[in-house]
Amino acid sequence: MTRLTGPDAVILDYNGVIGLQPTRAQWLRLARAASWPEDDLAAFQRAFWNARDLYDAGQLSDLAYWARVLGFHPGPRLLRELLASDTDMWTATDASVLSVLRRAHATGLPMVLLSNAPAHLSTVLDTHDWRRMMTQALYSARLQLCKPAPATYQQALHATGVRDPRRVLFVDDRPDNCQAAARLGLRTLHYTGSSDALRAALLPAD
Repeated sequence: MTRLTGPDAVILDYNGVIGLQPTRAQWLRLARAASWPEDDLAAFQRAFWNARDLYDAGQLSDLAYWARVLGFHPGPRLLRELLASDTDMWTATDASVLSVLRRAHATGLPMVLLSNAPAHLSTVLDTHDWRRMMTQALYSARLQLCKPAPATYQQALHATGVRDPRRVLFVDDRPDNCQAAARLGLRTLHYTGSSDALRAALLPAD
């Protein structure tokens, strides 16, 4: 008798797993849209991230978030440009990861997306072809809560339909998110860019 070692379901992060990290050129494009000095990109990135958790959790509107980043309220035209550049940074995907996920999906493996993402980005991500592989997509802006809050994992586990967390694999590129999931009993894979590692975890008998 062959013992199945693969998970009964998987919970996937988006950025850093399915989604590629932004390039320097994309960061510079966003900084230029914000009229930020290009020779001080690091300071722009600090301003960008300082209020991002609140934005991702749906506690700041687009306007309120960008007002915090810029130090002033952008007009409608500038806000549209900022949102477009911001969205562009997070929508490129890793073809090798999607290939693995398609093979796993073909086996009937339930897949749930659990992503820290603001409302405008989650709306765009829901239109992408890969989204149809997901049983459900849970975004922080809709949950009003970000990883690594325990409730986010509990809701994702419920969405998989699997009761035993030991039978569910959580995949994320951030160690703190993986550690929080492990504390709730989930299997974890700290994803560091190897689609081979992901394939081995999802399709161990492949």
